[in-house]
Amino acid sequence: MVSHFKKVALGGGCFWCTEAIFKMLKGIISVKSGFAGGNTDNPSYEEVSTGKTNHAEVVYLEYDSDQISFQDILTVFFSSHDPTSLNRQGNDIGTQYRSIILYETNDQKKEAKEFIKQINSYNPNGAPVVTEVNFLDKFFEAKLFHQNYYKKNTNDPYCQVIINPKLKHIQKNFIKLLK
Repeated sequence: MVSHFKKVALGGGCFWCTEAIFKMLKGIISVKSGFAGGNTDNPSYEEVSTGKTNHAEVVYLEYDSDQISFQDILTVFFSSHDPTSLNRQGNDIGTQYRSIILYETNDQKKEAKEFIKQINSYNPNGAPVVTEVNFLDKFFEAKLFHQNYYKKNTNDPYCQVIINPKLKHIQKNFIKLLK
């Protein structure tokens, strides 16, 4: 029997932003902020921030594919950050902020690569998508302080200036996907 519960890790800059975005969507069962894609076991936020662990800040999503398709997840993901910016999202600079998809199934890998190919074909003279597509080997959950950061710190200046505009963009453009 094929389960309709799937998992994927996505990195599109600061995980506080990405977490807040995906928590708004129907079919998303859980969202955990953490680190993946690197070569250090159980890295701390401080270690990842040095850029020496090769980990990216990511969110680990569990989703119900009967309620939200991987295609919809990719659409929201690619519209919520700049996938053509190498190792940077806004003022967040370093490999830990790179655009990355860490898949668990070959179907996810195929869909992600095809999605990127389509984006690049629609914009042949623009900057190419630099999003990495790799197998998710290990995910390391960030400390409790980083989980649900936006919800716990809505009035924080970072949330107001950086996260709120992203959330408004998603709310405006993806009404049918919202909880």
